[in-house]
Amino acid sequence: MATQPLMNVFNRLSVAFEHGEGSWLYDTDGNRYLDALCGIAVTGLGHAHPAVTRAISEQAGKLIHCSNLYTIPLQEELAERLTRISGMENVFFANSGAEANEAAIKLARRYGHARGIDTPTIIVMEQSFHGRTLATLSATGSRSAQQGFEPLVSGFVRVPFDDAEAVRQVAANNSNVVAVLVEPIQGEGGVHIPADDYLNQLRAICDEHDLLLMLDEVQTGNGRTGQYFAYQHTDILPDVVTTAKGLGNGFPIGACLARGVAAEVFTPGAHGTTYGGNPLACAVGIAVVDTIVQDGLCARAEALGNRIRAAFEAEIGEASYVQEVRNKGLMIGIELTEAGTELAVLAKVKGILLNITGGGRVIRLLPPLIMSDQEADLLVSTVSQLIRVYAGEELDSATDN
Repeated sequence: MATQPLMNVFNRLSVAFEHGEGSWLYDTDGNRYLDALCGIAVTGLGHAHPAVTRAISEQAGKLIHCSNLYTIPLQEELAERLTRISGMENVFFANSGAEANEAAIKLARRYGHARGIDTPTIIVMEQSFHGRTLATLSATGSRSAQQGFEPLVSGFVRVPFDDAEAVRQVAANNSNVVAVLVEPIQGEGGVHIPADDYLNQLRAICDEHDLLLMLDEVQTGNGRTGQYFAYQHTDILPDVVTTAKGLGNGFPIGACLARGVAAEVFTPGAHGTTYGGNPLACAVGIAVVDTIVQDGLCARAEALGNRIRAAFEAEIGEASYVQEVRNKGLMIGIELTEAGTELAVLAKVKGILLNITGGGRVIRLLPPLIMSDQEADLLVSTVSQLIRVYAGEELDSATDN
């Protein structure tokens, strides 16, 4: 039986990209596409950004890798930038968001054992997504993602998202609970944005019960929501925050940041990585962080995201087939009343890259922070027209049946 050389784990669209520039990707036939997905919230600075290109080329000519057995000055520089921006105290560098979350889970368990808890338990949320390693998959609130990989890792208790009272009840009645792990905004779950005081309530619950508040900002971090980290829309500080995706603008890097007692949990030998935080990754991370800060891209993300949401509301907000248009900066979700899984294919045909999440009903848009107003307007007009046409076709099909 003939087999393909790649494992069959992705449902890929039939397009291959040859190069990119800014907000645009160009396929091998020369067609161009407005990238409103950013490799799933990764290329926040767009494609072929000169600062990222320069950092990679210059550092690759000096030193790519040397191991964490030795001092890495660029790692210390990036850690200093991230702790200053975040209000955290120290950083563990990894290669991905899943690895950063894995570090957070291990940190919470070690924190629990230090308190004499034999079976440390973490409160996690329904519809969450934290990664595909066995531990992060177990923390994830998606049965479809977990199916076929049982037995899952124990030590997690699941509650509804945006329900602080549910967290309070578990924390009060389960003495094994050591931490709460939550996304400030659920991306893969459908761009679910909680109430404004949700994180504040979680912070108060964690303080009352000596729990670690751990925020998964793999998708929401690095300017995506209009602040460098999404929790900075509030007045709280987490104990642990993880990030990745936009931190490397396409180059693999993840980070687990901690403060207070959480910053003292890991000791030499307790955790580690071969590639994490190598000189090349950190050179890129420094270039990305500096560009976001110096170019005011957090404020740009907030303004552009609000512009896009308002334009969608004007175009299709009153349509019966649109349940809601929501955003926090450049995390944008258009929730439809019916599944619209084919829209990603239709959008590609029209030169727009997006994806469908939230059970097939939410169009997720994650444009680059450097997208122009004109490109944003093109995005809104094209996607709005696609939704109208799609909804009309669906209605006609239902009538015919």
